Amino acid sequence: MNFDEQDLGLGSWTRRKFMQMGAASAASLGVMNLAHAEPATTRRTMMDVPFEKRNPRVAMIGTGGRGTSLLGNLLSADAQVVALCDIVKAKAEHAASLVVKAGQKTPELYTDGPHHYEALLARNDVDLVLVATPWSWHAEMSIAAMKHGKDVAMEVPGVTSLEDCWRIVRTSEETRKQCLMLENCCYGYNETLVLRMIQGGEFGELLYGEGAYIHDLREELFSNAGEGLWRRTEHTLRDGNLYPSHGLGPVANYMGIQRGDSFGHIVSMSSPQRGLDKYRKDHLKPDDPRWKERYLTGDMNTSLIKTAKGLTITVKHAVSTPHPYDRINLIAGTKGLFQDYPPRIYFDGMNKNEEWGSLDAWKQYDHPLWKTEGEIAKKVGGHGGMDFIMLYRLLECVRKGLPPDMDVYDAAAWSAIAPLSVTSVSRGSAPVEFPDFTNGKWRKRAISAIATQA
Repeated sequence: MNFDEQDLGLGSWTRRKFMQMGAASAASLGVMNLAHAEPATTRRTMMDVPFEKRNPRVAMIGTGGRGTSLLGNLLSADAQVVALCDIVKAKAEHAASLVVKAGQKTPELYTDGPHHYEALLARNDVDLVLVATPWSWHAEMSIAAMKHGKDVAMEVPGVTSLEDCWRIVRTSEETRKQCLMLENCCYGYNETLVLRMIQGGEFGELLYGEGAYIHDLREELFSNAGEGLWRRTEHTLRDGNLYPSHGLGPVANYMGIQRGDSFGHIVSMSSPQRGLDKYRKDHLKPDDPRWKERYLTGDMNTSLIKTAKGLTITVKHAVSTPHPYDRINLIAGTKGLFQDYPPRIYFDGMNKNEEWGSLDAWKQYDHPLWKTEGEIAKKVGGHGGMDFIMLYRLLECVRKGLPPDMDVYDAAAWSAIAPLSVTSVSRGSAPVEFPDFTNGKWRKRAISAIATQA
């Protein structure tokens, strides 16, 4: 949800109050027992449960920069958009103009304050809700959507606490509604090709992987618009791996996490925090109120995960120092490995000079989605086309009545990285166990449909 104090016609609302309100609302719904899941006899799994087959009527909560980008991709995939919500009326009106330009009726707008989304969710002509708001609101809005009988897809990093991980799982199981995370990187061209190579046995037995979110966001974090109005606040709240799923999601799919393997425990450590302090010193005037902020998040967090089968995953997070964009995207097995940025591959016996090879030699593993929709994906845009592929596939699953590629258990497990890393860092990098959100059902589950789609 875009939030700009200058644009919003409510003088009493401030960015910090908005963030605090989101956190307080989440806490008011109750804290779940984190030690263990409920007995299997009292839970009905959502694993492999299909969507209700229909052409979904879509609503969006949050029409800022990210929400508008998602909306453009939805419209390109012929989604029917019926309602939009944002606390900045001008943002919602702009988004509505895009819907009309695409040849649809003007969607209903909900712009009367932070809780007007509740009126949107009460509508009986909405089937699927997309949430693209500040992180602290994801859990509350997603849970409310499910309780109103809507399937929901929330932006990364999903939810921000273990309590909320359990809340989305249990609400999904109780309401029988889907709750998933919009992890676009799982649908990238390289990621889907490599995933199919793994399923084809090209890498042999998998051993380890690495993912990251390394992105210099200093200018954006200190912006007076968009995410700068709320995302920097996250760095004042905790020290850990705040944004893990862009790097983690593809590796989790490679390894079949929740599908024959699971996260076991995590060890996390952070470097000192210096980058935001230095940027503030170099760019802010002495009377700027942001001098009062105290930043906690280390400039580089490195988290190491051990899976139930003994595989290891390294996940890095760095957004406050100079560095070219990098998600690393590495997977290694007994026959060889792949690593991205730039994409390169190496297999045992490939050559005598130990030089990297190119993915171009493996186009027989191109994913069907990229074969059929790749050209329009590249034309529409959105992180090289992966946004369109992700939303096209989501709509396809609903329209055909298929299970989602990633479900609420993936959303919970991937979101859990952040709070568990914070706990590990606070305990001197001690190991911290992962909860089993699936109640043990990951042991007998099939691999992700992304890998097997014909």
